[in-house]
Amino acid sequence: MTSIGARERYVVVGLAAARASWFTEVARWANSAALPLEFVKCVSVEELRARLASARPFSAVLLDASLAGVDRDLADLARSTGCAVLLIDDGRVQRDWLALGASAVLPASLRRADLLDALGAHAIPIGRGDAVGVAAATPPRASWQGPLVAVTGVAGSGTSTVAAALSQGMGDDPRYAGVVALADLALDAHQAVLHDAGDVVPGLPELVDAHRLGQPSIDEVRSLTFAVADRGYQLLLGLRRHREWTLLRPRAVEASLESLRRSYRLVVADVDADLEGEDQCGSTDVEDRNVLARTAMVNAAVAVVVGQPGVTRLHALVRVLETVLEFGVPPRHVVTVINRAPRSPRARAEITRTVATLAESLPSGGQLASPLFLPDRRRLDEVIRDSRRLPSTLCSPITAAVAGVLDLADDAAGRGATAGTAAPVPVVAGSLGAWHDDQTDERYAD
Repeated sequence: MTSIGARERYVVVGLAAARASWFTEVARWANSAALPLEFVKCVSVEELRARLASARPFSAVLLDASLAGVDRDLADLARSTGCAVLLIDDGRVQRDWLALGASAVLPASLRRADLLDALGAHAIPIGRGDAVGVAAATPPRASWQGPLVAVTGVAGSGTSTVAAALSQGMGDDPRYAGVVALADLALDAHQAVLHDAGDVVPGLPELVDAHRLGQPSIDEVRSLTFAVADRGYQLLLGLRRHREWTLLRPRAVEASLESLRRSYRLVVADVDADLEGEDQCGSTDVEDRNVLARTAMVNAAVAVVVGQPGVTRLHALVRVLETVLEFGVPPRHVVTVINRAPRSPRARAEITRTVATLAESLPSGGQLASPLFLPDRRRLDEVIRDSRRLPSTLCSPITAAVAGVLDLADDAAGRGATAGTAAPVPVVAGSLGAWHDDQTDERYAD
């Protein structure tokens, strides 16, 4: 428990439902100096967020678990500002608050000693003019997660079709045994149309909402996807409207992708090429709008960037490559794809040379591998319209390229795990001692 100095106190900001008895009691304890506590009341989630965003340091936030706005992202915001998160739960809502980021859960029949113990265990007292450090986050639960492959590219270049082809190819790979998910994370989602999905629900909004206030099981996550039996993968439908990105919250999106990766051996994400955040453009709204693409790309083991032949389209492809590399994706984890490529070897060589020349000015652009060419397939629209299996000439090249990058990443991880192992040391004769029975053996006598 943290000790309180003579000039220190806990500064707590609280949010509760109207006429909550514990809310009144905490205010009374603070006003009467029954606790070393300064209590700041809030009447809405928006006011609480504004206070947390201010320059004033707080020791903890005290939240009513029955409020609709109390979720994973609010807890994460409080922790990011250095606050402990204390939930007052009356038992009406059954949720694992500790998994959602709470530091402690207290009963509605709150006693003064309970609050003081919780503050001493999780919060930092504040002196006059002091600031607090970031409160220790709840240790993450150790669990296996499958790799994620982010497929992005120039608008209209066939990114969604390439993502579906990759999902089919990976679904045929015995290593993944058909436990592959294709997640439509684009703001203008097209996978529902390309797969002729009869329903538009459930999908990504339901998955994110489930993680806003809980931690669904693997079976519950899989129940939100649709089986594409002929192609050997599951499909997570995307947003129904572009404007629905306003309903997404960063921590809930991150938790959703983590659950997808725990539920499937491989996740292929169809994402937009816009990765701008607050650091690039100074706008938090833009960063929130791009949360799907940014979260997928930061967790991607491989980034597939798709473009098409043509002067302007190759230039646009290189700009997307620049965006991906500046975001922090290593060049060796990037697979460049030229979709609907010409069959002429001479034309392909010219495209390769053009992309290499344009990429020389990019950060680490010279380390990019040569583009992969996918041929133009006649009557591909009919195959997509009838929801038949995609042709192997489209699936096999991209599958082999991505599988190769994943294998190299696994090998590097394996070498990294053994890199710290000490080299073999020769053993000097007699340095290990002897068994008790051997100590009287004449063969070892001096």
